[in-house]
Amino acid sequence: MLPVLLPALAPGLPLPAASAAPAGDPPSAAVSPKETGAGGHVTVTGRGWRPHALLTLLICGQNMIGGTNSCANGDGRTVTTDDHGAFRLALPVAEPPKPCPCVVHVATATGPAAAADAAFKVAGHPVAPLPQDVSAGRLAVLAQPRLTGSSGLLTWFGAPPQRELAVTVGNLGSGPAKDPVFQVGTSHGVFAPKWEDQQWRGTVPAGRRAEVRLPVELAAGAHGDYLVSLKYGGRLLVEQPWEVGRPWGVTLFWVLLCVVVPTAVFRIGMAVVDRVRPHRPGTDARHRSAPRPRRAGKAAPHRPATGPGTGAPPDGTTALPWFTPDTAPSTTATERPPSKGSA
Repeated sequence: MLPVLLPALAPGLPLPAASAAPAGDPPSAAVSPKETGAGGHVTVTGRGWRPHALLTLLICGQNMIGGTNSCANGDGRTVTTDDHGAFRLALPVAEPPKPCPCVVHVATATGPAAAADAAFKVAGHPVAPLPQDVSAGRLAVLAQPRLTGSSGLLTWFGAPPQRELAVTVGNLGSGPAKDPVFQVGTSHGVFAPKWEDQQWRGTVPAGRRAEVRLPVELAAGAHGDYLVSLKYGGRLLVEQPWEVGRPWGVTLFWVLLCVVVPTAVFRIGMAVVDRVRPHRPGTDARHRSAPRPRRAGKAAPHRPATGPGTGAPPDGTTALPWFTPDTAPSTTATERPPSKGSA
C-alpha cells in the first residue's frame, strides 16, 4: 500500500537530497586547451564558487609553491561569478617568472578565502623540478613569547645586549616540520626590522607542539625600545617588545676621560716648562746668602744696650721700664737765691 501512495504524495513533497546538487563540493577550475604559448589565450571555467564573488586569475610557475611571487601578476584578470557560482573567461597567456610545471590559479578577492588550481603548460617556457619541501608542516604560535636572559657587566659598558626568544609553536599541517628555518628581526622606532635567518635543530611532528629558542643580539651600545619579530614561511608569527637600558658605564668613562686627561696633560706641561726654562746667574748664591726668615708668631728677644751714654743702669740695679735716669748735663740749672750776710 505504501509503494502505491508514495508516487501520489511525491509532487507535494520537497525534492530528495540525492537529486539536489551537493552543497559541500569545493570550488573548482578547468582550462581549455591544456597547452598554449605566450601571447595566446586559454579559456578558464569554474563552478562551485559563491554567487557574485569577485575572483582573480593568474598563471603561476612551480605550482605556485612560492606564492604569488611565482605568478605573472601583471597579466592577471578578474571575473565575477553568476547566480549559480560559475564563470567563464578567456585569459591571456603570459610567461610566469618561475619555470613550469605551471597552473592557472583562481582565488577570491573579497569575502571568505577560497582558491583552486588547474594544471596548464606554457609552450616554450622552461621546465624545472619542484623544490623539495623539507618543512611540510604549518607552524603556529600557541603561547605568549618570552625574552629570557639578562645583561652582564660588559653590557653596562657598551657590549651588545643579548637575549633568547622562547616561543611555543604547534604543527597544524599534515606532515612533520624538520629543522625549520625562522626569520628573526629587530627594529627600533620607525625603522624597518633587520631580518636574520636562523635554523632550529629539531622536528615538530604533525599535531604536536615544541618550544623553540632562538638567540637575539643587538648592536654594541644599543639602548631604548626595540621590537623583536619572528617570521616563518613568509608569515609573521609574533612581535615581542624589548626595553634596553642605557650603558651608563660608557658615560662614566667619557666623564672621567674629560677630567683626568686634561689634568695629566697640564701637570706634564708644567714639569716640562720648569725643566727647560733658563736659570739667571747668581740666583743660587743669593738664595744661599739670604737670611733665613723668622717664623711667624715669635718675636726676637729684646736685649738692652749697654755702655756709656746709653742710659743703662749700673750693674746690680734694676731700672723701671718706663723711667731711665738722665745722665746728660742740665743746661737750665736754677740759681739759688743769695742768703743774708753773703757777699
